[in-house]
Amino acid sequence: MERAVLVAVSIRGDDSTLSPDESLEELGELARSAGARVAGSLVQRLPRATHTYVGKGKINEIMRLCEERRATTVICDDELTPTQQRNLENGLEDIKVIDRTALILDVFARRAQTKEGRLQVDLAQNEYLLPRLAGQWSHLERLGGGIGTRGPGETQIETDRRLVRNRITKLRKDLDDVRRHRGLYQARRQENMISVVSLVGYTNSGKSTLLNRLTGAGVIAESRMFSTLDPVTRKVVPESGREFLLTDTVGLIQKLPPPVVAAFRATLEELSESALMVHVVDVAHANAAEQAQVVDRTLSDLGLADKPRILALNKSDLLETDAEVELGGTVSRLLTEQGNAVMVSALSGRGLGDLLEAIEAKLEATTA
Repeated sequence: MERAVLVAVSIRGDDSTLSPDESLEELGELARSAGARVAGSLVQRLPRATHTYVGKGKINEIMRLCEERRATTVICDDELTPTQQRNLENGLEDIKVIDRTALILDVFARRAQTKEGRLQVDLAQNEYLLPRLAGQWSHLERLGGGIGTRGPGETQIETDRRLVRNRITKLRKDLDDVRRHRGLYQARRQENMISVVSLVGYTNSGKSTLLNRLTGAGVIAESRMFSTLDPVTRKVVPESGREFLLTDTVGLIQKLPPPVVAAFRATLEELSESALMVHVVDVAHANAAEQAQVVDRTLSDLGLADKPRILALNKSDLLETDAEVELGGTVSRLLTEQGNAVMVSALSGRGLGDLLEAIEAKLEATTA
């Protein structure tokens, strides 16, 4: 197993939803999902961003920590600029440096199963790689100017850039084809007057388990981040007889890079075409309210803030009496901010009847 040290920087005035320590804990979950073993972590508080991500003195501390813990990789809790990554790699010498975006893309690449999912991940990876190609050819750089500073290195970089740009163009075209096919399915649903309900939520909130419980879809549902990336749609026929389609969409996460959101545009458009969204929240998670805020902010960025919504407070079976008292403020806050909330447990089946009734009532109200 690859051993990694996690590094986070807290910039004064930063308005991140999670604290640096909470964000590092989430980064550790991502690292474990990618097959790494977390060997240590550290946080540095700075007044402003630096060209090496951390302060220069912190680089030596990171090197010592890597040596003590036998770590070969440093994972940063933000997306690094190409300059930051190159400077940090130079400072850390033989230690590999990756950022949060590269880690998320690695997890995505492991999880993608369908052709669409693989296309989306491939596009996001190439868009991430393009501005960082110069660093890939640092072994051909020459110090100083004049003779020897031009030639194979520069030529190879330009060649690679052209290849990557061509690849991005092709992937976008392929995804546009997927989008058109999806549009045909959506038009057919509208002709058949079948409402679409989309499950949306933070990663590992239990959306896939909820889909399986309500439809018997058999989707992979594991307690890990991004256990499924590919949208799955199944029919639900409640006792009332008013059937609807239920769609599971990709989980969201804080600091989800714009290229990743753009790459998954076709999938996320399922949300815009749905009549109703069920926002699934892991109510037993210590940061449930903060995770709900991340989802709200992402939906707002996608222009979906006004879409009809029901809040499903999932994993209620994990709450004990004391925990319920502690989470009382969180639940009250979610109810106040979100409204239309139902306590459910996708695992035990608790509250699913109430959730179906709420969905049916909301669909009646929105389609009346």
